[in-house]
Amino acid sequence: MKITVQTKGGQFEYDVDTGETLLAGALRNGITLPYECATGTCGTCRGRIMTGDCHMGWDEAPGAARLKREKGDCLLCQTTATSDALVRVPSSKVTDHFERGHVPCHCKGTLTNSRMLTHDVMHFDLVLDRPLNFDAGQFVTLSCDQVVGARAYSMVNYAADAQILSFVVKHLPGGGFGDWLFGEDVDGTEVSVFGALGAATFYPEEDRNIICIGGGSGIAGMMSILDRACQEKYFTDHAGHVFFGVRTMADSFYLAELASFAEQAGENLSITVALSDEDPGLKRHPEFDALKLDTGFVHEAASRAMAGRYDNAIGYVAGPPPMVDASLRVLVADGKLPVSDIRYDKFS
Repeated sequence: MKITVQTKGGQFEYDVDTGETLLAGALRNGITLPYECATGTCGTCRGRIMTGDCHMGWDEAPGAARLKREKGDCLLCQTTATSDALVRVPSSKVTDHFERGHVPCHCKGTLTNSRMLTHDVMHFDLVLDRPLNFDAGQFVTLSCDQVVGARAYSMVNYAADAQILSFVVKHLPGGGFGDWLFGEDVDGTEVSVFGALGAATFYPEEDRNIICIGGGSGIAGMMSILDRACQEKYFTDHAGHVFFGVRTMADSFYLAELASFAEQAGENLSITVALSDEDPGLKRHPEFDALKLDTGFVHEAASRAMAGRYDNAIGYVAGPPPMVDASLRVLVADGKLPVSDIRYDKFS
């Protein structure tokens, strides 16, 4: 089907395949329609169907709460077409090329190496049927026959032409993908992959110091950033400050990997684990000496440690919405970072 998109900045045309969402088709063709979560949660990819036969698959999507459905409003990440269609998108920033990064694509992956990291956090890998290029800090959407709808997860690892993607997932009550993932032997299952997506990206050529504030599984994209930065020996002449928030030490994970990054990078990389519900009683982790410990919420730990140290920095934030909001306030109010120097993807 041919889709015509009218925006404040011009008109664009592209083709979509049967069953492909309007958002995925546009991005796959290099057209930069606005989005954030790409899974129906945030509501950023709003459009209005002017002509054509289109169907929004997830009527109860949280991001659809404010749509004027009677006027043809839809979420582009949830809408497929069964005919040619004309769509209006209220944005002046749509272009027909990616200024930086890789054009997303569809591929398949086989789930393997699933293992529990804590009582409610799991790691798994996907072996792809074709290599995928992505920027450190990005995510993909995953969908499978066992669960309705796609889910967005950030890559934990980094590699050029990646054949394997690594992920971490926290089991949230009532989460369909999590209930399936944690409830069955999922190794060997094939899933559909679309990406890479997201703007919380790290580029060594930007020549900036790094501040990462992550809560729970929000540490995933920051692990990818650290992976690439260490491969590039970035911390030889740049500073890195990483703050990882969990409730208790029993809820922590990837500590050995974080300690390895700190050991590789040397004194220019500082990694702090903040425990919100437990007093660590030590300034350093007893097993992983390269990691610092702190108590309280992770944004509080970041605020204390970063006082007067925000020069030439880019901030990365990921985690539960209240934690993200509090961390953004720290970076803006305390650090005086402009919005353009703070990167995060809104999954809710």
